[in-house]
Amino acid sequence: MTTIPSSTPGWSKVQIPRPLQRLFDLFPLRAYEPNHLPERSQQLTSSSLPTLYIFTTEEDARLGLPSFNPTCLRWQTLLRLTGLEFRVLPSTNHASPTGALPFLLPARSNSSSSSSSSTSPPSSSSPSQPPPPPPTPIPASKLLPYAQSHANPTKSSHPATSGDRLFPTRARAYVALVSSHLRSAWLCALYLDPSRSDLLDALYLRPASSSAAVRAALRRQLRKAAGEQILDSAPAAGALQSGSGSGSGTGEVGNNKSRGWGWSWQEDGTAINPRAVYASAREAMAALASLLAESKTEWFFDADAPSEFDAAVFSYTHLMIQYMSDGEEEAGALGKMVRRAGEGELARHREMLWRFAWPEGNGEVKEGR
Repeated sequence: MTTIPSSTPGWSKVQIPRPLQRLFDLFPLRAYEPNHLPERSQQLTSSSLPTLYIFTTEEDARLGLPSFNPTCLRWQTLLRLTGLEFRVLPSTNHASPTGALPFLLPARSNSSSSSSSSTSPPSSSSPSQPPPPPPTPIPASKLLPYAQSHANPTKSSHPATSGDRLFPTRARAYVALVSSHLRSAWLCALYLDPSRSDLLDALYLRPASSSAAVRAALRRQLRKAAGEQILDSAPAAGALQSGSGSGSGTGEVGNNKSRGWGWSWQEDGTAINPRAVYASAREAMAALASLLAESKTEWFFDADAPSEFDAAVFSYTHLMIQYMSDGEEEAGALGKMVRRAGEGELARHREMLWRFAWPEGNGEVKEGR
């Protein structure tokens, strides 16, 4: 405990009322040591396995099922492909040290665990020892190096040991097909399409808050962020339409039946063309299906095992089939687009990667959820 004297050189330079000065003299400022985290927090951050925090449900986390968020699913799949043993827990962006999911909390060191378990309870006369500090969280940008250095090769039929193997050089030319075209279609269908408001509520809003006002505000924030991301990739994804739609303000969804479409979305006066977004995604899927058809193996670029590019494609095709197989393709039935791309290469790729990365699933692929 450190006591800061009330009479410091600084006070001579600051004129304050005498009654306040006497009050400060009677009650000097004290700086206390920081409190330790509750013991229950040690249990939440202590595990013999690394913990991956992602968007998921409690039940799906318990079963180790895929995340419903494409970014989280990509890394969840990739970590499984490397042979890393880890557990999954649900979380939100607000709980992430970087402000975004996923992130991984490494297992506590064996020395810390053994010391805490072997030490007898402290006597009442001796102060309790502070718990060991929790491990440093690992953001998504550093997950792959961590997995490569901590994976158990015996747990995977193809231990991923090099960046070139995980992400072939040829794949870089096709990254935009996934990161721009497929992502824009997913954002447009889930966040901006009013017909999927129930799905958006079930995945992101209801788990976040029971307050209708909070959910409404969060819905506006998510739609605005999704629209901005689509507009950022508009040159590649063909998202822009000439003129403005009839949405009634910035970041709002409105009717657009005059152009043969049921809704539109605007950001700063620029309208997003859903039909163009979905058409661009269909072309991207056709290109990816053709790329798979040319492969001599089951995976992209003739790889003998799934790579990071396979995981990136799977993160969208799996969720599109699982959550967006109803309706017409032109209205955002992305699951049907995946199935009809080429000769069904993307749908077969999705099923194979599911069985490869989730062998405990016994080949059962959830669809139309």
